[in-house]
Amino acid sequence: MFDVEEIRKDFPILKRKIHGHDLVFLDSGATSQKPESVIKAMDDFYRNTNANIHRGVYELSVESTRLVDEARGKVAEFIGARNEEIIFTRNASESLNLVMYSWGKDNVKVGDAVLVSKLEHHSNLVPWQELCRETGAELRIIDVDAEGKLKISGAEEQSFEESGLNVKLGSFDKLVDEKVKLFAVTGASNVLGTLPDVTGMIKTIKSKSPEVTVLVDASQMVPHMKVDVKTLGADFVAFSGHKMMGPTGTGVLWGKKEILSKMRPFLFGGDMIGEVKITGSTWADLPSRFEAGTPDIAGIIGLGEAVDYLEKLGMDDVRQHEKELIKYALEKMSVLEKEGLVVIYGPRDVEDRGGALAFNVVGVHPHDAAQILDNFGIAVRSGQHCAAPLVTGFGVPAMVRATFYVYNTKAEIDYLIEKIREVPKVFA
Repeated sequence: MFDVEEIRKDFPILKRKIHGHDLVFLDSGATSQKPESVIKAMDDFYRNTNANIHRGVYELSVESTRLVDEARGKVAEFIGARNEEIIFTRNASESLNLVMYSWGKDNVKVGDAVLVSKLEHHSNLVPWQELCRETGAELRIIDVDAEGKLKISGAEEQSFEESGLNVKLGSFDKLVDEKVKLFAVTGASNVLGTLPDVTGMIKTIKSKSPEVTVLVDASQMVPHMKVDVKTLGADFVAFSGHKMMGPTGTGVLWGKKEILSKMRPFLFGGDMIGEVKITGSTWADLPSRFEAGTPDIAGIIGLGEAVDYLEKLGMDDVRQHEKELIKYALEKMSVLEKEGLVVIYGPRDVEDRGGALAFNVVGVHPHDAAQILDNFGIAVRSGQHCAAPLVTGFGVPAMVRATFYVYNTKAEIDYLIEKIREVPKVFA
């Protein structure tokens, strides 16, 4: 049974008072809170095991190596992958950059195209802008409609050229052809919560361009719903540990073994080498080839514990809880919208969105609204949410965003609604 009140007891930070009020944390889309089990696992490592991995035959080093290997196995099983296909990074941004440097620069050239969407976080847009600028490839961007859903068909193409970058904006069907060598798309929008039909788009693009490589930014997907890379259809999947109750400084890149094994290293140094001579070096097997230097050992162990915690909750139940929360929040916010108090952004059907709710209080700058809500103990994010083209495309400079997770409740949503009504009064 998914008992939110019991779950909340596992998160020490939820006992905090902010400006004299109980903390209402509604910014898990930026980083999630950590359960006691994750904190304890990291503390236990530093107290009892702390030693480097792969570099010693003494007991502490062997224990450290085993704990990291176990965490890798947990992550692999969590997404249906093989252990050697799991590359530990600092975050999803590093995972995406790894693909750009180690795969993109060797496989994308002038005359090719890279396809992304307007929903993307900067981390899944800027690397491809730079790759296309350097190689002369064309950047193609799937536009969004008024609700923030991807335009799959019918949109008229627009072309732009600036500073050596050629860009086309249009609908999915108009932008897909045999020139597309990479399709990089989010599994869920970090701003609007939009859930693209990733599996359907992958099937379509691979039928039209069989040589295309597909990368899914699953940062807002893996923490919130069941993901199986065997059925998803992608070639790469990137996500961050800190958004799924793991520590900051931990991320994952999954890639198909047959692709990873042909890629050159991204970083060079300790642990990623096979053999080193004065005249040159060879590279280690997967996954070590892409894990140069000492990793965040405690963080990786903590990430493994976070996976255990999510597995115990059950990802289907995690998704169902968030659907109930976003449905409730949309109903309550719609009342404020009808009163002319707020504007809501994103799809209105809960089947088309995750647990993110973007809005603005009419006549109030998003930063002011967020700061006033903070005075009541409510933590929401304001700004462009690392997705400037998407946010400004709605004709606003910024948005307020509330994002929900396993420890949030309908009572907290009621409190948010109540305090949103207080925001305009500050400026009256």
